[in-house]
Amino acid sequence: QVQLVESGGGLVQPGGSLRLSCAASGSIFSIYAMGWYRQVPGKQRELVARLISGGSTNYADSVKGRFTISRDHAKNTMYLQMNSLKPEDTAVYYCNAHRGSRDFWGQGTQVTVSS
Repeated sequence: QVQLVESGGGLVQPGGSLRLSCAASGSIFSIYAMGWYRQVPGKQRELVARLISGGSTNYADSVKGRFTISRDHAKNTMYLQMNSLKPEDTAVYYCNAHRGSRDFWGQGTQVTVSS
């Protein structure tokens, strides 16, 4: 099992920044990829950014150039630095870890971008 705990969400004005954190624990060896997804009511959960073992990254087109995913292996923590936030970034953000054939999810953290 892999346990994931997100933190760092909140309310921010358009143009502002937030940094989300995801602390991983449990059987974290051999995690192939970790990523951030987001979901708004009535819509499917969508990939925001993903970090694959070996260092490659994927970003949704809507966040390229504004969001940066990173991982601190010593702290078993993944981050999502979000800059130039827009109202359409408002969502619940979920941390994900993919290991073997399984996906693990955190409980989610709310990000609201509003003036």
